[in-house]
Amino acid sequence: MPQPIQITELPVQDAHNLASTGAGTLIDIREPFEWESGSAAGAQRIQMSTLPARYFELPKDQPVLLICASGNRSRMATQFLSELGYDARSVSGGTAAWAAAQLPMDA
Repeated sequence: MPQPIQITELPVQDAHNLASTGAGTLIDIREPFEWESGSAAGAQRIQMSTLPARYFELPKDQPVLLICASGNRSRMATQFLSELGYDARSVSGGTAAWAAAQLPMDA
């Protein structure tokens, strides 16, 4: 029986550091109405429901940092991408934690 994939959780500051230096790709998987209320600066949007059809758009040569509202959906997306061989990481606490840490946001 295969071993379960260990989900990597990444603190928001670490995710910001990777994304802002180009060492990681930040993907916001929230729904459109959530995205409209603001997002982590520099995040690309691939909502959770379209990820199975669009995952091939993601880079395999650097970490993919997944962010949602609070961290639940990003953990599921991290599991999915990890099983496909991606270096996927869930941003702990999601955009709520990102905003609370006063990290840059896009309107």
